[in-house]
Amino acid sequence: MDIQILTYQQLDKVAWEVLVSTSQFATFFQTPACYDFYASLPFMESFAYGVEQDGELVGVMQGYITLETNPIKQRLTRRAIIIGGPLLAENIQMDALQKLLVFVRQQLRNKAIYLETRNFHDYSAYRNCFEKAGWNYQPHLNFYVDTSSMDTLMANMGKSRKRDIKTSLRDGAQIIEKPTLEQVKAYYAILLDLYKTKVKTPLFPFYFFEKLYALPEARFLLVEWQGEIIGGTVCVVLEGKAMYEWFACGKDGISKSIFPSTLATYAGMAYAAEHHLPLFDMMGAGKPEESYGVRDFKAKFGGELVEHGRYLCVCQKWLYQIGKWGVSLMKKR
Repeated sequence: MDIQILTYQQLDKVAWEVLVSTSQFATFFQTPACYDFYASLPFMESFAYGVEQDGELVGVMQGYITLETNPIKQRLTRRAIIIGGPLLAENIQMDALQKLLVFVRQQLRNKAIYLETRNFHDYSAYRNCFEKAGWNYQPHLNFYVDTSSMDTLMANMGKSRKRDIKTSLRDGAQIIEKPTLEQVKAYYAILLDLYKTKVKTPLFPFYFFEKLYALPEARFLLVEWQGEIIGGTVCVVLEGKAMYEWFACGKDGISKSIFPSTLATYAGMAYAAEHHLPLFDMMGAGKPEESYGVRDFKAKFGGELVEHGRYLCVCQKWLYQIGKWGVSLMKKR
């Protein structure tokens, strides 16, 4: 079998789109549209590599490398993130996948401290291949919510979530499906405060959301109450297949009967159910061995808890350890 590795410039975009439409591992984050979005941002370096078997495209790995204007910060924080994991054809051979994984590692090892796939599907059948290529499995949880219909969505949802949604809408909270850019700015301020006070990791600058706002695949669903934006969710879609909740937040506690975070996530799920998107991907629920309040929040929406994990390839071990220590210190403040 003839196996060829392809750079982005060599990738046939039509074949890439065909693979997206046929692969069981497809997500929005592996599409040419997502590559173009990453490439439009000055604080990211996009990358995409493919592999062919006998002239057929059977695998693509694409993602971004974080870029910082401060050279010291860039040296200590640069990482390559592959959201969704690799895009694979059903007939991909292990040799082809392993060559792709090794090539990606070789191409990026001097640009990033580590490489990480954030898997949205089950790659357990390929685990041995990943590990032979230097990518180690890390357990990580996620929730999948069945949005094949509104009836199914509501039947699976916890009673407390249903009650909070009902009272929020009854007492005047509204879901804004087509917000203005000014409303998105108000949403971003809430999200930024969440990242500074609770998440305690850096958030992309507003320019990221401004560019995402213009993307046809993006959905900004905001929550308004008494004329004020009090929360919302930012999702992206893969038509006919899934909706992905990338960011969500809310000003919880502003009223005893208004639950902005709950209504925000519900807005995404309801949109998916109403627009023939049968799966709502909550994009992460933490590590199984660690307690995680966000996981508890997400669990009450009635989704299926899955462990598809991540694959990690550390290129510069001592910088990686320094980075882990820095993140741990920042979260304790």
